[in-house]
Formats: sequence, structure tokens, C-alpha cells
Amino acid sequence: MTQKVLSTSPRAQRAYQLVCELQQRFVAKLDSISAQFGDNRPYLPFEWLRDAGRHGGGTRYMASDARVYNRASVNTSQVQYDDDAAKALASASAISTIIHPINPLAPSVHIHISWTEMKSGGGYWRMMADLNPAIPFEADKSLFQQSLQQAAGAQYLEAAAQGDRYFNIPVLGRTRGVTHFYLENYNSGDFETDFNLARTVGCAAIDTYIEILNNALATRTAPTPADFAQQLDYHTLYFFQVLTLDRGTTSGLLVHDENDVGILASLPARLNRELLAAWQAKMPEPQDQLLKNMVACLPPVNPCPVEDDTKRALAQALRSHYRAHPEAIDMQASGNSTPPTVANHR
Repeated sequence: MTQKVLSTSPRAQRAYQLVCELQQRFVAKLDSISAQFGDNRPYLPFEWLRDAGRHGGGTRYMASDARVYNRASVNTSQVQYDDDAAKALASASAISTIIHPINPLAPSVHIHISWTEMKSGGGYWRMMADLNPAIPFEADKSLFQQSLQQAAGAQYLEAAAQGDRYFNIPVLGRTRGVTHFYLENYNSGDFETDFNLARTVGCAAIDTYIEILNNALATRTAPTPADFAQQLDYHTLYFFQVLTLDRGTTSGLLVHDENDVGILASLPARLNRELLAAWQAKMPEPQDQLLKNMVACLPPVNPCPVEDDTKRALAQALRSHYRAHPEAIDMQASGNSTPPTVANHR
């Protein structure tokens, strides 16, 4: 089989159509940024299949313009188990994207929208959007916050609070980004209303980030060596958070090994290996061993590149760690909160 088989569920079909539309919206705008500020090189698609396509798969668009993007991907997928009665999961349809610009004065962004449907008939959305600058600018933060607040309406305060909890890094005493939005396990009881919220939030996050990126590249044109050094350290923190705290990344790697490079496509291209190793002393057991194993996967140079072979080694090290220490999953990040609208409809 060379094509992915998609879910027969009408809700899953609509969710997958939505995430694919968001993907095309974002890729087109990112390509326009490349045409204006870079070498006019488009994002390139790469396909992957779950169980040779029998249970779905996905497409990730990767940045090819090295004048603009340090590392960037826009991924969509749908995994479904219509033919497997033993699975409680019916399907999961998602867009997950991270953009790391080359210019340290332009912020990174992470956006995730997904619909998970169970064989029991239940389901829920995850909606995430967070701005991740190496060097913060208050105007960027305010614009991103205001746009998401307008898009989410009454759900914004809860999403902001959940996001701040999820992206907190306790051992470093800080959060990953400057503003966070996260609705976890969200279901108001009305699929149509929630679908429209997911689309509105996704479009707002994409369009506002493009506005911020365009302005940054047009006006912040002279970054200094100190700015690039600060970006390298921030990219190290981003790597640290993703591989030691991000529950979505860990879950994806534990479920299968057919898309390790795609799941870790959010990792920046380079990091400060010495800084990363220094954080091991701050980690509780057994996560200190996880970080030690992660550092061992990296080339012993500084700045340290993170290429596809390294991503595969990191994925295997993470799987080995959680198979040996399954209880450590509970040490990972969580929004740890349920929006009142969800609780009222359970």
C-alpha cells in the first residue's frame, strides 16, 4: 500500500480537512516570506505512512530557504484504526508546526490543532499556540496575545493559564515562551461550535505570526553576534523542554517509530551542548539520566548540529528511557486543568 487510508468518521474527515487547509494557508504565507526576504525557495513536502498507509499517515512541509529559516516544518497527519476493534482510539487528526527563523530578532512560533476521536463516540480538541522569542519584543507579545484573545473569546483566560502551566520549565524557573495558549481535552458538547473555534484560533495564530515575522525581518535587520549567541542558548532551552517535558512529543515517539524525524522536526538546527549538559545537575531522578542520554546522542562539538541521524538516536534514547521508567511520564508537562465548559458537558 502506498497511500494512506483515512478515517470513515464524518467528524474525523472534517477535522482532517481543517488541518490540511490550515497547513496550506501557513505554507503559502511562509513561502511569501521567503520570496520577499530570502532566496524564494518553497517549503518541500515529505510523506510518511502508518503501517504502510493502512492506518493513515501524514505530510510535513520543511523549509528549504536557509537565508530565512533555521529549522521549520508544518506537519499534518491522520492516524485511524477503523479496522482494529481492539483499539480504543478511533482516529487522531492534527496540524503541528514550529518555525525557527535564522534572524535571532524574529521569534519562533509553535501551533498545534488536533481532533482525537474515540471508538466510544467521544472526542476532544487540543488547541495550542505559543510565541517563542530568543530576544523578546513587547509589541510582538501584545499583538499575539490580543489576536488569540479576540479569536478565543471566553475561552482565552483558561487557555492562557493552561498554556503557562504546560510550558513551564520548573528546574530552570521560567516558561518556554512569552505567551502561551492551550486548550487541553476540549469539548464543549457542540462539535460545530468547537470546530469553528479551532479554525478561528488556527487562522488567528497563523496570520498574526506572519504579520510579526514580516515586520521583524523588515525592520530588525542588523542582529549582533551577542544576539546570535542568545538565540543559540534559547534554542538549547527549546530542545530541553521538548525532549524532557513535552507530553505530545513523547507520546508520539512511544507509539511508533515510523516518523521520528517528523516528530522531532521542531528541534532547532543547532544548540549549545555545554549548556545543555550543565542542566543535568538540576534534573530530578530519573530524568537526569534521560538528559545525560540525550547529550550522549549529540556530536561532541559546540555549536552542536541537530541533523536527522541525531534525531533518530534521540528518539530511540527517549523510548528506551520511558520503557525502563514508565512512571517518569507523570513528570512531564500538563495543562492540569479542565475548562469549565468541558466539565459542564461531561
